[in-house]
Amino acid sequence: MKIVIHNHGAALASDFEEIAHERLERLARFHIPIDRIYVDVRHETNPHFGKQSHRVILTSHGSGPLLRGEGSGFNDLAAFDEAAEAIELQLRKRHERSKDIDRTTLRKLRVRGA
Repeated sequence: MKIVIHNHGAALASDFEEIAHERLERLARFHIPIDRIYVDVRHETNPHFGKQSHRVILTSHGSGPLLRGEGSGFNDLAAFDEAAEAIELQLRKRHERSKDIDRTTLRKLRVRGA
């Protein structure tokens, strides 16, 4: 999975890239194909936004589904965590839907076996 980070407005935290790569690589456990994830980090300089001044948008591209998660917070990492949770929830839902659930009852099993 390729991770592309775009930064707009301010410098990122020194360990942001490491944390982003580590957290997004864990999404492979859902076995849903994702080729690229774009991480768009924006910093709003307007003081009106206050604690929501940092915004992170995650967008997936590739052969799998198009996923998009947004998060806002008081710093880059808090906003990233919120966006990553949104993407993870979408992936978890798709993974659960893809499971093959056999809904046969015991009565149907007895009829087949008899």
